[in-house]
Amino acid sequence: MSTIFTKIVNGEIPCHKIAEDENYLAFLDITPLAEGHTLVIPKKEIDYIFDLDDDLLAGLMIFAKKIAPALQQAVPCRRIGVSVIGLEVPHTHVHLIPLNSMNDINFTREKMKVSQEELKAIAEKITSFL
Repeated sequence: MSTIFTKIVNGEIPCHKIAEDENYLAFLDITPLAEGHTLVIPKKEIDYIFDLDDDLLAGLMIFAKKIAPALQQAVPCRRIGVSVIGLEVPHTHVHLIPLNSMNDINFTREKMKVSQEELKAIAEKITSFL
């Protein structure tokens, strides 16, 4: 059965897209830890990041690297944090999270509640810097 991320890639579930190419997709997390929290995924459904072949893994990180500066311009912060946990959805994904403190990347704290309109505006702001 397809993961929720594969359904997003296939257009079966909408997302607030930041960037896309033939192999990767970046979109906003709908339950973010911080404003602009972005997920970067390979379009190919592979559960565990270290099961990606070397080229796909390198490409994933290079794709994420292109998103980070635009995210930091759109959501001013000290740094863009990177996290890979891999337990929530069985499809490799990298979290890009605007950080001002260590607690901003604490996945045990309560997630933000953001409306679809707010997510759309944030996505548009980020993409304007790409």
